[in-house]
Amino acid sequence: MSPRIWRSEGERAAVWPGRAWPLGATWSEEATNFAVHAPRASAAWLCLLDDEGGETRHRLTEQTLGIWHGAIPGVRPGTRYGYRVEGAWDPAAGLRFNPNKLLLDPFARAVSGSLTVDPAIFGYAFGDHTEMSQSDSAAYVPTGVVVHDDFDWGDDQPMRRRWRDTVIYELHVKGMTALHDRVPEHLRGTYAGLATPAVVDYLRDLGITAVELLPVHQFVPEPSLAERGLTNYWGYNTLNYFSPHNAYAASGDRGQQVTEFKAMVKAFHDAGIEVILDVVYNHTAEAGALGPTLSFRGLDDSIYYRVAGSDVPGEPAPDTYWDVTGCGNTVDAAQPLALRMILDSLRYWVTEMHVDGFRFDLMSALTRVDRRVDMGSHLLTAIGQDPVLRHVKLIAEPWDASMDGYRVGEFPPPWVEWNDQYRDEIRDFWRNHSPGIRQVATRLAGSSDLYADDGRSPYNSINFITAHDGFTLRDLVTYEHKHNEANGEQNRDGTDNNRSWNHGVEGETDDPALIAVRRRQAANMMATLCLSNGVPMITAGDERGRTQRGNNNAYCQDNETSWIDWRPDDAWLDVYEVTKMALRLRREHPALRQRHWFEGRPTIRGGPKDLAWLHPSGREMEPDDWHDPDLRTIGMFVSGAPLRSPGPRGEQQVDKSFMLWFNATWLPQRIELPENDWVHEGVVVLSTDARLPVGAEVKAGDRLELGRRTVVVLRQA
Repeated sequence: MSPRIWRSEGERAAVWPGRAWPLGATWSEEATNFAVHAPRASAAWLCLLDDEGGETRHRLTEQTLGIWHGAIPGVRPGTRYGYRVEGAWDPAAGLRFNPNKLLLDPFARAVSGSLTVDPAIFGYAFGDHTEMSQSDSAAYVPTGVVVHDDFDWGDDQPMRRRWRDTVIYELHVKGMTALHDRVPEHLRGTYAGLATPAVVDYLRDLGITAVELLPVHQFVPEPSLAERGLTNYWGYNTLNYFSPHNAYAASGDRGQQVTEFKAMVKAFHDAGIEVILDVVYNHTAEAGALGPTLSFRGLDDSIYYRVAGSDVPGEPAPDTYWDVTGCGNTVDAAQPLALRMILDSLRYWVTEMHVDGFRFDLMSALTRVDRRVDMGSHLLTAIGQDPVLRHVKLIAEPWDASMDGYRVGEFPPPWVEWNDQYRDEIRDFWRNHSPGIRQVATRLAGSSDLYADDGRSPYNSINFITAHDGFTLRDLVTYEHKHNEANGEQNRDGTDNNRSWNHGVEGETDDPALIAVRRRQAANMMATLCLSNGVPMITAGDERGRTQRGNNNAYCQDNETSWIDWRPDDAWLDVYEVTKMALRLRREHPALRQRHWFEGRPTIRGGPKDLAWLHPSGREMEPDDWHDPDLRTIGMFVSGAPLRSPGPRGEQQVDKSFMLWFNATWLPQRIELPENDWVHEGVVVLSTDARLPVGAEVKAGDRLELGRRTVVVLRQA
């Protein structure tokens, strides 16, 4: 890399005082205002970069409440910039100022370029981390971009779909279209590719109401991955919380990514699909104390990161971070500037980018006060009071990497949660490892044990069986052991607690009988997920049999291991059809997506129970049945006459009633349909049992034989 060229004094434009707000770069016809928070720095320079390798430095002489600011006339949108700051070098005291490092503006609205791993990106000298590095990093780091975007939203606004009507599809921007033959080649793997009819129409036809995008905030790969010739594919290594990741833009990285992202959001909204972002505010790409100096660390280490602290009163803190994320650092959301950055970022994505909600990675790490998880923490309180944020969709991953961070069922309204207990217990049920059906029934009905005691609703549970992290659905029924050798970590990475079942053969097979069983099991789990009370989340490609060949931690596999294969020859189209039918039933019948908890009693005098559990013999479940560890077949009667949830004007809602049968045993089960006033006669509307096809009619008193490992849904005629 050629060295940067400093412009001489005569080439420097005048620096006006500017203003201390807003943070970041704000363009106007007259001048562009720059403001950056670095309260303990002794000097700060704005560095403007050109395409010939030149760097013009402007010293910022104004400081207001720790914010260095200035306005530069003539700076146009698309201009690349960064900061250099000067101050004390004392890592043990959280002071890591090094003017040799070009720093990315934490409030930049767009980022240009990528990270090249080189010793120059580290603030310390190799061989002695207490000594300040003298190498210039400018040639190796991404930079901010001045943005002025006048995108025409028309009448588009963030959507407000009710939680109980929501079906989430977790997808990766690149992986969704990288191999899609009906997306123009130059748009594959981009925001523009997602906005094409081939993708939008597919999701709408499937029954999806919200896409949850894996991280799209600007991220960079960890140096350790780059050394192995790999990259961070998932994106959980954020460097900037305001800019759409530039590598996903087909149109360029000089601000065009902002416009392209907005066009994608508008395309989804036009189809009635919400956009939710998976956000990673809990840690940054700067990693631990020996990580690179790219942005936050060089501006003021102590206002962004939690330090380990000292156990000796009066002694300085050691040169280490307190890490409950497993990524080397933990963002300190109790610090005013870090808290402001998170809130400003969230509001920006709602008001300027029109996104509809957020899924917070490792949310417990951000709720800590004095290191303990606190559901009254600064961030949760601020979001709950914010007039913009309190009305968007807020999803917590309710744990972090620590022992005390697991908090499923504890996050306050308006938060909903990823429910890993649903995942584990449904997996165990279908692989015949559950201790009976008591907990399974609780999960099917909405997980009242987790969410009913404080007034929350079944939709507070985000139900999922797979996610980006772990086996795909196909691999869940194909592998019992992880196969992560390609990650370069000797297969040590990724969980060993897969709760999977290969049905007797590890890996793919040509045996048609075994393939049929696996596909039926995948269909069973998809049907269970879509018809459970709560909010279903489907992992992209699961509905068509996507495989990662047993890799359950494909975070660094930016290749066909992770990308969705859209070719029809290996697609599990039977699983797709079951998924689509289950989502259609859910959409058309409010009985299958209720807001109120089932009470096991009639909603009107003389009516049927709103929910009843049936033994295969045809009678209602009795207390001893719930403790039978060998019981693997259960019927779930859901009444629609009338529903406990009222209509929009308070009127009674009347729907069809349903009988759902789940048989996870190895053997066919004879089912006695009860003779009562609930369902006199019905029709099969969903089935994974070839002997009970959709459209088959049944009557009370009939005996059915459920095939082994099947789901059958009957609707009242």
